[in-house]
Amino acid sequence: QLQFVESGGGLVQPGGSLRLSCAASGFTLDDYAIGWFRQAPGKEREGVSCISSTGGSTKYADSVKGRFTISRDTAKNTMYLQMNSLRPEDTANYYCAAVIGTCRLALTANLNDKYLAVWGQGTLVTVSS
Repeated sequence: QLQFVESGGGLVQPGGSLRLSCAASGFTLDDYAIGWFRQAPGKEREGVSCISSTGGSTKYADSVKGRFTISRDTAKNTMYLQMNSLRPEDTANYYCAAVIGTCRLALTANLNDKYLAVWGQGTLVTVSS
């Protein structure tokens, strides 16, 4: 069974940091570009960051550039998202997904679900004082 399991979310004050993890099973990270996405209540899904299937390139949404870092550990088959300088507007459910396509596609606004091969249930991040 192909799946992701995310963890690491929680409540953090503005300016704080969190590290999200996303463990993959049933496939390897080399099979797909992997993206981190988020969705806040009442808002559209947003592609936050993506790493290519080779791990050689990364891409970030303008809203998180310079604050978030995506990485992976192929030995553990696990993705990470280090989030620094968190803001209240970063509050959302964060999940990772295997993308049928490139990272450029992954961060396209209003990405159709047909381009996501596997995704997890997500982990909730709340940024509040």
